[in-house]
Amino acid sequence: MRTVRDDDGTRYVLLKESADASLVRNPETGEQRHVPNADLEPVEGESPLATAATAVPDAARRVLTATHDDRSLGLLVELDDRGPLSVQELLSAYDLCESDLHGLLAEFRAAGLIAEATVHGQRGYETTETTSDGLARLRD
Repeated sequence: MRTVRDDDGTRYVLLKESADASLVRNPETGEQRHVPNADLEPVEGESPLATAATAVPDAARRVLTATHDDRSLGLLVELDDRGPLSVQELLSAYDLCESDLHGLLAEFRAAGLIAEATVHGQRGYETTETTSDGLARLRD
């Protein structure tokens, strides 16, 4: 397998190739079709697995990439459901030490999943629209 694109720039996963045409799958729609080889060009440096991952909406992929385990996913879910929450509330409510909490929050901020917020006059965090959308898609 490899990643190819057509003249319009649409990326496909190449499934089979013959002399005249190739069977490709559009990862976003799942549609498979035959396309003349002359209408396709390889996409250098892009893994077909990365192309296949585009079948999952971007917001959900971002949540999945930033959460490494159930605990970090749970923190993001709690922030989305209960937030915004102050850092003090997060430390007292959950079984995370301060360094673990701040490490996760830093990763979430870098991924664009949370933003700083003021909660009862204290520093806190709230989820972004991307997070809410991604979690909603994963919950369905």
